[in-house]
Amino acid sequence: MRDYEKTEVLDLNEIKQDKKRESGKKNNFFFKTLPIIMIPILFVLTIISTHSTKLVIIPINYIVYVLLSLFIYLFVISFFIIKKKKGKLTKKKKIKKIFLTFILILYVLGCSTGLFLLYGPYDKFRVWFISTSMSTMSHQYLCQWFYSDEEINKVIKSNYMVEVSEETDTNLIDMKEEEYANEYEKQILTRDKDADYKIIELEVNGQKAYLAAVYDPSKVKVAVSKGVGTYGQYATKIAETNDAILATNGGGFGNAPGNQTGGRPTGVTISSGRVITDNTYSSDAQSGGLIGMTYDNKLVLIKNATATKAKNMNVRDGVSWGPFLIVNGKESFIKGNGGWGYAARTAIGQRSDGIILLLVVNSNATRTKGASMADLTEIMSNYGAVNAANLDGGTSTVMILPQKEALKYRSDCTDAYCYINDPIDSALRHRTRGIPTTIIVTK
Repeated sequence: MRDYEKTEVLDLNEIKQDKKRESGKKNNFFFKTLPIIMIPILFVLTIISTHSTKLVIIPINYIVYVLLSLFIYLFVISFFIIKKKKGKLTKKKKIKKIFLTFILILYVLGCSTGLFLLYGPYDKFRVWFISTSMSTMSHQYLCQWFYSDEEINKVIKSNYMVEVSEETDTNLIDMKEEEYANEYEKQILTRDKDADYKIIELEVNGQKAYLAAVYDPSKVKVAVSKGVGTYGQYATKIAETNDAILATNGGGFGNAPGNQTGGRPTGVTISSGRVITDNTYSSDAQSGGLIGMTYDNKLVLIKNATATKAKNMNVRDGVSWGPFLIVNGKESFIKGNGGWGYAARTAIGQRSDGIILLLVVNSNATRTKGASMADLTEIMSNYGAVNAANLDGGTSTVMILPQKEALKYRSDCTDAYCYINDPIDSALRHRTRGIPTTIIVTK
């Protein structure tokens, strides 16, 4: 055979080999690689669809079932169609194979871990996820994606609180100092001469918390954002505008139509005797009500409040939220975590001697820890509150001091006012958000 004929035969063989390799690669992708990628995620979607049809809607769930069956079939027959290559792998290919295997293991492990947390035999994550999501109006869809109404109701029925059904008895506040009854009393009543407030640092479920004891309740007022009803402001700005010596976030709120800056307060809002809002809008109509300070400087908690009812009860400043934790010295009945889950929290209370308690509790970096309603109630009770209520929490939770005082708690305060706790927003950034109302302590 002539040389050129040999070359032609060799070229044809190489072309055949190349075609074979290409065909093998295609077979390997369609019968093995693609099924390996798709089976775990389709399996996850299948399991989710058996619990709820909100994320994997009908008829998409049927398509998922069909695709899962198809990819399982392709994966099984791949063992009969695809022949294993003989020969040793190069070092580069070995490393590549190990890396891809590692990625695959992580992928499968991630999918299975997600299913285990959502539907596994241990319900701690499930209870936290459902109760935390359902305690807000804007994030309820998150747990509805993964759980049926029946499953959600089961968790809610196992985690709830029953508030004390009494009107506030202001006669319980006598403004008289008492002897130290316990260590908590000592922490509150031991203070520098002429101090307006004292901050006690605590720890709640491994998270930092700050409890401010404000000694003159006449200095506790409600301040609002410049554009209240339309847009919110950072609490630091509201505190600065009002020359406050201490401030926390205030009541519940939502966004005004066409404006996403949190400017619309829930229910009744009163600031220095002026009615700011008197509406039925509420992100939580199930509990709480008006949290107000009267002209004789007593904290009152009013159910089914209107501006008229608040005025008749002598309220000078107030915001709306809840739930109420303690009324007339009686604690709300709390089962499980109270149905509100764990999060960054803000609360207000008043002792029988008139001292106002303002509490903020941090959450962690992933917003999975913080305080439950039971934790808030316990702290307020320990420190002698006869009336106490939960204020807005989550990203809104802040305790603010002027720069000089804030530097005692954080070294990076460069603004006129800074928050001393660590707020975390929904994108897990260490920052707060605009709000319409704050609780301030004036000079």
